[in-house]
Amino acid sequence: MKFLITLSILFVFSIETKGQEQIPKKIYTTISIDGKSAPKIDGHIEEGIWDEVSWSGKYVQRSPNENRDPTEQTMLKILYDEKNIYVAFKCMDKDPQGVVRRLSRRDGFDGDWVEINIDSNFDKTTAFSFTITAAGVKGEEFISNNGSNWDPTWNPIWYAATNIDEDGWTAEIRIPLSQIRFGKEEEQIWGIQSTRRYFRSEERSVWQRSPQNSAGWVSDFGELHGLKNLTPQKQIEIQPYSVLSLETYEAEPGNPYRDGSDIGINAGLDGKIGITSDLKLDFTINPDFGQVEADPSAIALDGFQIFFPEQRPFFIESKNIFDYRFSTSRSGNTFGFDNLFYSRRIGRAPQGYPTLTRNEYLDLPDNTSILGAAKFSGKTSKGWSIGILESVTQQESAQISNPDGARESVVEPLTNYTVGRLKKDFNNNNSSIGGIITSTNRSLTPETDFLHSNAYSSAIDFDHNWKQRTWYIRGNLVFSHVEGSEEAITSTQRSITHLFQREGASHLSVDTSKTSLTGSGGNFQFGKASGNWRFETGTTWRSPELELNDLGFQRQSDDIRHYAWLGYRTTKPLKRVRQYSLNANQITAFDFEGNLNSLLWYSNGFVNLKNNWWVNGGFSIQPIKYSNYALRGGPRLNQGKEFGYFNGWISDSRKRIRFNFNNSGTWGLGGAYQFYQISAAIIYQPTNALQVSLQPSYNDNTDNLQFVSTKLLNGEARYINGSIKQKTLSFPLRIDYILRPDLSIQYWGQPYISRGRYSKFKYISNPTASEFEDRFTEFQPNQISYASGNYSIDENLDGIEDYSFFEPDFAFVQFRSNLVLRWEYIPGSEFFLVWSQDVSQSGDYNEGLFEGLQSNILNSKPQNIFLVKLTYRFVK
Repeated sequence: MKFLITLSILFVFSIETKGQEQIPKKIYTTISIDGKSAPKIDGHIEEGIWDEVSWSGKYVQRSPNENRDPTEQTMLKILYDEKNIYVAFKCMDKDPQGVVRRLSRRDGFDGDWVEINIDSNFDKTTAFSFTITAAGVKGEEFISNNGSNWDPTWNPIWYAATNIDEDGWTAEIRIPLSQIRFGKEEEQIWGIQSTRRYFRSEERSVWQRSPQNSAGWVSDFGELHGLKNLTPQKQIEIQPYSVLSLETYEAEPGNPYRDGSDIGINAGLDGKIGITSDLKLDFTINPDFGQVEADPSAIALDGFQIFFPEQRPFFIESKNIFDYRFSTSRSGNTFGFDNLFYSRRIGRAPQGYPTLTRNEYLDLPDNTSILGAAKFSGKTSKGWSIGILESVTQQESAQISNPDGARESVVEPLTNYTVGRLKKDFNNNNSSIGGIITSTNRSLTPETDFLHSNAYSSAIDFDHNWKQRTWYIRGNLVFSHVEGSEEAITSTQRSITHLFQREGASHLSVDTSKTSLTGSGGNFQFGKASGNWRFETGTTWRSPELELNDLGFQRQSDDIRHYAWLGYRTTKPLKRVRQYSLNANQITAFDFEGNLNSLLWYSNGFVNLKNNWWVNGGFSIQPIKYSNYALRGGPRLNQGKEFGYFNGWISDSRKRIRFNFNNSGTWGLGGAYQFYQISAAIIYQPTNALQVSLQPSYNDNTDNLQFVSTKLLNGEARYINGSIKQKTLSFPLRIDYILRPDLSIQYWGQPYISRGRYSKFKYISNPTASEFEDRFTEFQPNQISYASGNYSIDENLDGIEDYSFFEPDFAFVQFRSNLVLRWEYIPGSEFFLVWSQDVSQSGDYNEGLFEGLQSNILNSKPQNIFLVKLTYRFVK
């Protein structure tokens, strides 16, 4: 209560009766050069055609000293014709030899650079960003949510060149109009912004002043005038590919599917068709994702699925339209990853696994093949955001060999996925209303009847901003409906996301006769987005029946939580500080029975020092913490009071050698658990072309109530727990060698080991007891015995086994690596050579971490995959 009162007082004092400062908009007037000779893109700005327009300069600092003159000035010019936009930059520098020209991967943004942002829809929320470094490395991003999201996966075709001269450095850019979206008006106004990075003092200057404490980015843009009679560009791009692959691995005697090597050839097609100047159709036939980097290694002892980000090019382009994370918040801890559309469900690993008999061998597909996919997306000049995605994955079968022949078993049915998104901006783009619908429809077979036959989700959302976007209110309502056999719906009710069988939950029960399930959720929030003082408060909920995991991502249901965040940020440099930020948060969580399951307070902040180092830290206090999930269907468990902390620092990112360090920990007071994590990064750049980084990480987890199994004794459930000591170690290594902006060699490799040892087995006897020791009964030495990988329990000491469970100790060892040569031999067309390695296996949990890495990685034959891939992009 004291915290809420304090928060309310701070909120009152933080209110600013005036809106955001009114800053005059700069205007640049361009001209058309149709019928005239276009400038040559070589970085020299020598053609006379550039004299047809004037230079526009007077950039001002955005950081560190807002609204002051920059160390060096910048100027720009803009021209256009019926096919292209041309931009010239003159980046003044008194010491041209001091310009930092570091090479990096595309979108690396290293060294000195300059960029142009174009809001061609003039919606003040989205924009296209084109960046060119002094070394000639290109980068591009799609900006959405008024600057909250910068998506580097957008990959247009455009052209740029740079040059060093006696006045500094210059850049020329040609952007085909087919690569951006705009309306049909005879005379148009676009929003524009330009930013320059002056590397030596880590300074950002902008063409149009945009305060750091502004409510947004795109809404602050200046304006580009003079655009007349633009011709809508109906973009047509076709990109066929072919892949030759060789896979080698250790042969398994007698297994016809593992003879030591596999060779294959594959081909497919990606394409884009511009339906109008602002709407496009993307499609793919038999897509290939062979050169996509492997997911990092991870183990989840809590039973919940792990979220991995999308990395496949077809799905990440234009993902901002389809992204529907419905409970993100400034506070965090509100299930911000939960999303109605999680594209990794499409092409997922098969969900079925056949039962094998003795002397049978199995060939199980790694992924479900995507027969084809298409998406229609874009944003019109009238403020309509439209997205439709359709994908079909084929039926997958496991091949099974036995002495009598072979058979097959369906492990994933033929499935159709559909997503539809519609959103309308209005009120001068300060308000919006929208909705989304998803569907998953499967052609089930008897082997896959455990899956939902149909799954649907939908949502409606709104967003309203006022006072120059200083204040906002937004929210959504989410609905789900799944259908299937009694087996499938019963399995859903009993899954870790729902746990309808939970002991003691009077509002839940498993109905084994159900063939459908309907649920709901949502989020509402109100806040202040600009100024030094900011805040947000809101409520999010998920009914027990909400189920999104067929095409979305959802960890938990049966949850209602209120959140509040208050933050202060200064952007004016102090004597030794460039900027700093402080935050305070509160989370309160209930279930639908009304139980208070969590009360969490935490505070955090960061400081950006004058030497460009960053220091961050924070702490948390959780006086109430109960879990409905820890016992996997057992009763609600009191996990006790918790204290946590984190701290870290990041050294100056401009240096040839730089370091990061992070340390965090949590304690369950009373001895329930403790967790420590230490991670670091060492980055070395000996030359402009070579960068080496190592990111070691070590976790130490001790939990004295780690779930092991559920057993029955005389009809009464026994929820078996143990004390686990888990240690996890990883060493990701990355090496980037950039021969030139369009030719690179990149290596990524990660050895990983996680080892867990259990002891002090017990069963839960009083799950909500206030004292830790009163929540369980530990087995005495004469009640528990071990033999051949099993623990036997004789509770009443009558010499007869009451129940048993498998030994839960584990050691998981993995090494994954990718070596990729990438050559963009013409813009948009690429050649790849790829070598991937994988060692994944169980180890000896009695070994030490380093010993386990050596014996399981260095002494094992890896799986090798060699790929040669060629793409060619036809553009009309």
